[in-house]
Amino acid sequence: MEQAFYIPTSEPDVFTSTRATVGPWDPTLQHGGPPSALLARAAETTPAAWPGTLVRMAVEILGPVPQAEVTVRSTVTRTGRSVELIEAELIAGGRTAATARAWRIRADELNLPDTVPVNEPAPALPPAGDPVQVFGAPFLQVMELRAAEGSWLEPGAASCWFRQQIPLVAGEEPTGLQRLMAVADCGNGLSNVLPLEGWMFINPDLTVHLERYPAGEWICLDAATAIDPHGFGLARSTLYDVDGAVARGAQSLFVTAR
Repeated sequence: MEQAFYIPTSEPDVFTSTRATVGPWDPTLQHGGPPSALLARAAETTPAAWPGTLVRMAVEILGPVPQAEVTVRSTVTRTGRSVELIEAELIAGGRTAATARAWRIRADELNLPDTVPVNEPAPALPPAGDPVQVFGAPFLQVMELRAAEGSWLEPGAASCWFRQQIPLVAGEEPTGLQRLMAVADCGNGLSNVLPLEGWMFINPDLTVHLERYPAGEWICLDAATAIDPHGFGLARSTLYDVDGAVARGAQSLFVTAR
């Protein structure tokens, strides 16, 4: 097993991607999860005017991300008393391969009334059992998976628990948001409605809105996909930690026969 998805280099914003980043479409290209998580890391570590929390990540995947050296940069493009907009980019192969825009909201301690609804409960975390059968992607091989409902290899909506077994960046403990973003990009694969061997359903974007900051190592992804016969679709998801819902995700899909 690789030691991490990315290995730091002597340059602070430059990382070497490992084979663990590879997705199901091409053995030379990264799955969308690790780059999305690396962009989240960049946004989280961008200096803030005040203590706050990232509440939305919108990732635009501008082209295939090669398994190679990547550079990640970020900056605050709009700041105010209560909210900040952060923009980040991931450069690979001499071009910008992905960008992200993240909203950060100033932290506060609220005395909420009892009438505020509690978070939607999470699906039960199944006990460890038989290995979950998935697509042959190295990215999924470094995840501990426990199926909650449905199957990766059967069409239709499904839910699955993920535990990332290696760091995002070597020598660092992943944050809750980084773990969440790595998993959120799996919605279209988990809830596929077309066979992988005959079809491609690739997402050019990933948007995640947080309801609550995730805690712990386990993230559950509950996803469903809808396909339009004109060649596009949408994978929508709810993400949970063991205490309940933490985020809602969506991926636009480009759909075509291989």
